[in-house]
Amino acid sequence: MDRKERILAFMREDAYKPLLFDELAIVLDVPKSDIELFRQVLNELEQEGKIFRTHKNRYGVPERMSLIVGKLQGNERGYGFVIPDDETLDDIFIPADGLNGAMHNDRVIARYTKKVIGDRSAEGEIIRILERANKTVVGTFESSRYFGFVVPDDKRISGDIFVPRDEFNGAKSGDKVVVEIVKWPEKRRNAEGKVIEVIGNVNDPGTDILSIMKSFKLSETFPDDVLKQVDKIPDTVTEDMLKGRRDLRQLRMVTIDGEDAKDLDDAVSIERLPEGKYRLGVHIADVSYYVTEGSPLDREALARGTSVYLVDRVIPMLPQKLSNGICSLNPGVDRLSFSVMMNIDKTGKVVDYEIFPSVINVNERMTYTNVYKILEENDEDLIKRYDYLVDDFKTMKELALILRKKRMSRGSIDFDFPEAKVTVDENGKPIEIKKYELTIANKIIEEFMLVCNETVAEHFFWANVPFVYRIHEEPDTEKMEAFSEFVHNLGYSVKGINKIHPRALQDLLEKVKGSKVERIISTVMLRSLQKARYSSQHYGHFGLAAKFYCHFTSPIRRYPDLIIHRIMKEYFEGKISSDREDYLNKVLPDIARQCSERERAAEDAERETENLKKVEYMKEREGEIFRGVISNVTSFGMFVELENTVEGLVRVSS
Repeated sequence: MDRKERILAFMREDAYKPLLFDELAIVLDVPKSDIELFRQVLNELEQEGKIFRTHKNRYGVPERMSLIVGKLQGNERGYGFVIPDDETLDDIFIPADGLNGAMHNDRVIARYTKKVIGDRSAEGEIIRILERANKTVVGTFESSRYFGFVVPDDKRISGDIFVPRDEFNGAKSGDKVVVEIVKWPEKRRNAEGKVIEVIGNVNDPGTDILSIMKSFKLSETFPDDVLKQVDKIPDTVTEDMLKGRRDLRQLRMVTIDGEDAKDLDDAVSIERLPEGKYRLGVHIADVSYYVTEGSPLDREALARGTSVYLVDRVIPMLPQKLSNGICSLNPGVDRLSFSVMMNIDKTGKVVDYEIFPSVINVNERMTYTNVYKILEENDEDLIKRYDYLVDDFKTMKELALILRKKRMSRGSIDFDFPEAKVTVDENGKPIEIKKYELTIANKIIEEFMLVCNETVAEHFFWANVPFVYRIHEEPDTEKMEAFSEFVHNLGYSVKGINKIHPRALQDLLEKVKGSKVERIISTVMLRSLQKARYSSQHYGHFGLAAKFYCHFTSPIRRYPDLIIHRIMKEYFEGKISSDREDYLNKVLPDIARQCSERERAAEDAERETENLKKVEYMKEREGEIFRGVISNVTSFGMFVELENTVEGLVRVSS
């Protein structure tokens, strides 16, 4: 047990009462020669929020002092919520006068001021800010005769940022800028900052997307130490890399992706076996071979957490030399991979499987469109071109439908929300928005990746090694009761609301499919569920009705998949010692939390850029008439979704 763990264990004992520094040093037998080191360790624990020092300089752990450590989630109306680090605790409402200078996403310590009463959540106030999240803020600059101010783009950052005249640095009214905060807000004073970058005028082409990228701290460039490491990575697979790998280069396999995809991290193979069984192979790029733990590349990948797909560009988690090059499963070249070979019976049950490191050589880079045309349109030219693969595609379709039937029968929830495909010109102007149609080809890959991820998660759960799971917890009972009342008013019911099973929700979706209320019920249902996230603890996946689930199949674009590959490799090589296990158990919760946060940031950035372009597209079509479906109803109006997926508000007054 290291120094920090020893101190924390002592403070968590039932008999512990907050002690002064000197008292702690005596009780813990700290030698005089180590006093300064001990002080440093206490300071670090305090900065991390693991311990708290009172105004009387006594130390204790927050959970024993009715304090909550967490992240502040701001709201445009001025109040906020603290999302506790301890996932067993509920969020705490923080009124505007209880923020005490804290801003959206700051890591804070809060104190309860009111306990839970009925449906009302507990209230609190911020008593300490551990870490500032918004050292820079993106917004619109406005100037006056004597001073300027920046209106933050992120409405959850309440209050404009004051800018002294000598800190304008060339900014003019109407410019999008990055402002660095030099004085943090206090009770009756706004934050003060200086302009460090002028992105461009709000009306300039490209300024809108760049502003969103700056807001979410998304960078297309990589630090120099990362690029230096990448330069040393080979462009080809050599024989000396193949030790301990199974050679699958003669196994027929393909990648199936969208037309624009360049980071190809999964390939699939299929064989028919006796007794109506199938042998499905899912082969995933072994990114962990190139991205070594603790390296500059690894640290940058963790900081990014995920690749981000904006309407006009991809911001990759890894530099292009890896994401589009040596890690991408391009056809006709040798690639290092992890393979999961599953024997699946005619009911969709995995009856046997193997997981192992491999070397592969993909036969063809297929697209969803071409596979769809072969299977559903009998396209003669494509069938002739890929004649040696046509039977494989038919077998894949057969197995995918079996897997989907099994998944739906156990209660997996399948939301049918349309996705948009936004096309922009070279200036970033939207020229087309249409619904992205999912075909049987998409469903083949979806089902194969799902069964693969479940198989890997279950294997490593029973192997009892530290791991990162993809979890989706059961919904909150109060939210389910409110949802049940909502659908009851529309003439429907949900079974077993107090101990809800996902099958009950899927049954409801089947009942309303094709009806006028399908969209609104689906939307309210989704909002009533928890958000899926990453965790080092296994809780199952409610939405998929899966006991075990993880993300293993996309290591080029998701960090959790990469960390899983790393753990798998160590496990197969017998390198997870007790010390290594302790280390992984210590770091994986923070890694899981970081990846969940970056995933949410990526989703927000993607949604913001898409919505921005939808608004821009529709603005030029004012006065035109469109058909749509009511997607939600509120006290002030109704939301209508058009056939091209654009959603807008129709106010009661109109």
